[in-house]
Amino acid sequence: MSLAALRQDFPLLTRPHHERPVYFDNACVTLKPEPVIQAILEYYRDYPACGERSVHRLSNKVTLAVERARERLAALVGATAAHQVVFTKNATEAINHVAWGLPMERGDVVLTSDKEHNSNLVPWLRRAEFEGTRHAFFATTEDGAYDAEGFKEAVSAHKGRLRLVAVHQTSNLDGQSLPVAEITEVAHDAGARVLIDGAQSVPHLPVDVERFGVDYLAWSVHKMMGPSGVGCLYGTDEALRVLRPRFLGGNTVAETRLDGFTLLDPPHTFEAGLQDYAGMIGAGAAADYLMRLGPAEVHEHVTKLNRHLTDGLEARDLAVVHGPQDPALRGSIVPFTVPGLDSHDVALYLDEKANVCIRSGAHCVHSWLNARGAGGWARASLYAYNTTEECDLFLDALATLKTHLEAA
Repeated sequence: MSLAALRQDFPLLTRPHHERPVYFDNACVTLKPEPVIQAILEYYRDYPACGERSVHRLSNKVTLAVERARERLAALVGATAAHQVVFTKNATEAINHVAWGLPMERGDVVLTSDKEHNSNLVPWLRRAEFEGTRHAFFATTEDGAYDAEGFKEAVSAHKGRLRLVAVHQTSNLDGQSLPVAEITEVAHDAGARVLIDGAQSVPHLPVDVERFGVDYLAWSVHKMMGPSGVGCLYGTDEALRVLRPRFLGGNTVAETRLDGFTLLDPPHTFEAGLQDYAGMIGAGAAADYLMRLGPAEVHEHVTKLNRHLTDGLEARDLAVVHGPQDPALRGSIVPFTVPGLDSHDVALYLDEKANVCIRSGAHCVHSWLNARGAGGWARASLYAYNTTEECDLFLDALATLKTHLEAA
């Protein structure tokens, strides 16, 4: 599909030029293409019924559509079976299924990096506070890069009590990726399970849970052109069986008595109550759309755009780019600051004066930034439908801002 044809699938990008935003906030939420929108509308228009419980034809159609969506999401990440994918609200809820469902004893250790999103930090701190487990971390380098020796030393230091290694694959702060297969091998050798936060990697990279060997993978569909309010937790059969469900009720049990109950097998034991069927079906459509584009091709495209943006920022001395200077190591992420300006002021200026949408602040990685006294960063994040022309509009807007600052 050509880039021009691709952009026609996204209603926001077909508006008249003066109403069309330059949307560079894709690491937060991506735009939705027509096939996803239509899949959601089709549910509400044609078969807006309850899945799995009733036996009438509308209910059966819902059930089949949801299970097909589960199959497509499993295929997207290389899972061997659809039942290894649990529907959740988002990656945060998926991580919390593990954080509160994995059996651990007082003194058992969960190891993360020092650069985790709050969703992969706060649950471990909270469980430590409530149940006496321990949270430990291994340090990244000053520019946020992976330190293999530091990770191995941290694993060795907690050997015997280490129960889980929980890390991002790709950072939403600076776009750097960790070698998850290597990390998983080291963790498994120490007797620990592995949870990967794939919120930023699944939309941008070829992900293969079988090749990686991970026990759990969490991701959000709203970052891969799907609807908000839907995420996924992948787990191996054994890894899902050991988790204790956080919520119980309708659709999680095979049988109940006044003195007990029998749980359904995964994934249904984790999907309590009536579900967001439209969202699940839309998630399947998003997985199909992304697989047609090809995650590897998406990664190649956004990396080229990143290089174009980075070169422009440096050549015109418009901002300080953070993280690794090689755009190939940052994928879709361009973190930057404009000297003398708060990141929120930069974002507001770009929005109000140039209709450019970016993110600003701590990006839910307060702990890493605070440890370095870094404050907030502005962040442009790119996706499959963005163009070099949009990059140039972004650069021109920053150049205008620089002119105003110099004249002040």
